[in-house]
Formats: sequence, C-alpha cells, structure tokens
Amino acid sequence: MIKFYYSGAPNPTKVALFLEEAGLAYEPIPVDTRKGDQYKPEFLALNPNAKVPVIVDGNATVFDSNAILLYLGEKTGKFMPPNNPKSRGELLSWMMFVASGVGPYSGQAVHFKHHAQEKLAYALTRYSFEAIRHFKIIDDRLAKRRYMLGDTYTVVDMALWGWARLAAYVIGEDEWAKLSNLKRHTEEITARPAATRAITLKDKHKFKAEMDDEARRNMFRHLAVGAA
Repeated sequence: MIKFYYSGAPNPTKVALFLEEAGLAYEPIPVDTRKGDQYKPEFLALNPNAKVPVIVDGNATVFDSNAILLYLGEKTGKFMPPNNPKSRGELLSWMMFVASGVGPYSGQAVHFKHHAQEKLAYALTRYSFEAIRHFKIIDDRLAKRRYMLGDTYTVVDMALWGWARLAAYVIGEDEWAKLSNLKRHTEEITARPAATRAITLKDKHKFKAEMDDEARRNMFRHLAVGAA
C-alpha cells in the first residue's frame, strides 16, 4: 500500500486527487507543518527539503507533487496522454510550467499578500503580477480545448487544479473573474467526486489551525533563523 504524507495544502491535495481518481489503496499520514512535523528526522529521511507531499511506494520514495503525479501516471498508465513524442512533449512542458511557474509564484503571492508581517509593495506587485500572468497563459490555452492537453483529463489538469481552485485567494476575486476558461476548467474538476474526497481528506486528521508564532516559525523558516 502507498504511504501518502500530506497536509491540506495545494500540492498534497492534487496528489490526493490522483490517488482518489485512480482508486489506489493508500495510507494517509498527516504532516502538520504548523507544528513542525516536516523537520522531524524520520520525515527528513524521506524528503530532505522538508516539504509535503511525499509518497512511499514499496522501495520507491518520491517527493514533489508534480514528480509524484508523473510517477503514478507512468506506473498505472492512468490519466496520461498518448505515448508519442508530440504528446509527451506537451505533457512535460505544461507539467514543468505548473511546477516552475504556477506553483511558486502563487505560493509567493499568497505569502506576501496574506502572511508577511511587512507589506512590501515591490514584492506584492512582483508576485501578484507573475501569478496572474501564468494563469492568463493557461486561460488562453483553455479557450481552445477542454483540458490542458486536449479532450482528455490528465495529470497536467490535476497539477494545475491544486493551485487554480484557490486562485481567488491568490490573485483576488476581480482577477479570477476575468479568467473564464480557467474558471470553467477548475469548477469542472472540483465537481468530480474524487475531488471532493481529496479536498476533505484533511478533515480525517486534526491539523493545527492557528497561525501563531509557532506556526510562523515552522512554516516560514527564515523567521526561526532570524530569531536564533
């Protein structure tokens, strides 16, 4: 059985979506990042970067949500495009676009907008602009196709959905309202029964809800270093 180390954050949730869509047997293991579980030696042995999600599948350990989606897709043969150079090129390109663009810029936009104790105008403008720019590129692509790679629902859609379902929180309601194609795509996936199960998985465990000083030190490690 797959061991799935997770929290309720966007990246673990998209892996939960694949696990639920594929009907794979898995054991969910909570990692409470606000309590600092990600820094425990047993977790760092799985991912020295101290980030969720991680899966352990027999003797294979995989971290990074996009790597996990590709691993599970290739292993099961599910939610993957046709195995030809054109389709694989699109798969890898858009997966890396999400991995290197959508996720990081959305995360930084959220941090500086909602969590940074100093509201730095430059940082707010920089990351909000880039988050919006990346989402607009995807919105343009979805204007001409149902899913990211055409008519078939794939791991790319799952990777995107993890962040897109929170886009209003990332970029604001007004900007989100302009992205009608991405909004349609996100709402369609969110309505899937597997998505409901993925979103509510976090409710099976009691995660720390308070964003207090302990949580900030654990989630934003530079604060702990600065206080040392």
